[in-house]
Amino acid sequence: MEFWLRYDLRSPVFASPISTLAATAIEQAEWADTRGFSAVQLPEHHGSEDGYNPSPLLLGAAIAARTEHMRIAPIVIVPLQDPVRLAEDVCVLDQLSMGRVELTAALGYVPSEFDMYGIPIEERGARVDRALQQLREIFAGRPYDFDGRQGTISPRPFSEAGPPIFVGGSVPAAARRAGRFGDGFYPMDPSPHMIAEYERACAEHGRPVGPVITAPPPLYIHLSRDPERDWNRIAPYVMHESNSYARLANKLGQKTPYQEAGTIEELRERGTYLVLSPEQCVDYLRPHLDKHHLVYASLVGGLDPDMSWESLELLATEVIPVLQAEMDAGAPQV
Repeated sequence: MEFWLRYDLRSPVFASPISTLAATAIEQAEWADTRGFSAVQLPEHHGSEDGYNPSPLLLGAAIAARTEHMRIAPIVIVPLQDPVRLAEDVCVLDQLSMGRVELTAALGYVPSEFDMYGIPIEERGARVDRALQQLREIFAGRPYDFDGRQGTISPRPFSEAGPPIFVGGSVPAAARRAGRFGDGFYPMDPSPHMIAEYERACAEHGRPVGPVITAPPPLYIHLSRDPERDWNRIAPYVMHESNSYARLANKLGQKTPYQEAGTIEELRERGTYLVLSPEQCVDYLRPHLDKHHLVYASLVGGLDPDMSWESLELLATEVIPVLQAEMDAGAPQV
């Protein structure tokens, strides 16, 4: 298991302003860079009322300038991007971070976002396939040929092979796309069926099977010396995140692990958000050490920065060292 940070900069009306959350995210990433965290994940959405970050590559550049070790892992809605411009931005970020970029290509699913860019949502599959093909060519140093435009990209990526590309998604088509174009697969539904579909696609296209990113069950874990007290303190923030994702999915008729809840008691009973002491967190994560990563959304739902720092410091000082020692020993105590 690796430990990742995650920042989306949501700022509901009751939370700190985005400028404060962004400054906190950058400061936390710098602090966490030498404290057991392997990567910082930066997702993307557009036109959100709560300011959900639309520019993960920009935030990634700011974090890259303040860190030296963690990988920068933007999740980019590729069909909304011009592939040539996207390749340039990713290459520059790879240079700034000295080869620490790990790109996840997302298909996108919100119709209003495609409307903002004047792109028919029904074209997203074809657009992402063409873009991934171009990114592969460009990262390898070959000229691009896209819609009659030809040329070469400068600068090249920092690393010879270019940044690894993970393909994200929740349907079999995403698994097949990952097998054709990706260096790995990031399924929202890491079921055996989806993973087998990815492995078949890799074999069909003569590509090695890459990492499949999986995570333990909860959507978020908050660390506290007093979990009962802190459930009420974090309640507005986790309720905002869960309900925002759930309402959007319900509106679009899509499946999601997020569920709308009317009360914090209702959300607590589902077990998708947990508030644990450091000792409880170690016990909870031990059976899941075979998972690829634990994504820690430090500013979940615009969480108050002071509460965020309290939880992050407990995770970094009292949970990660214990679990890392057990993983290094090769024999976690279940």
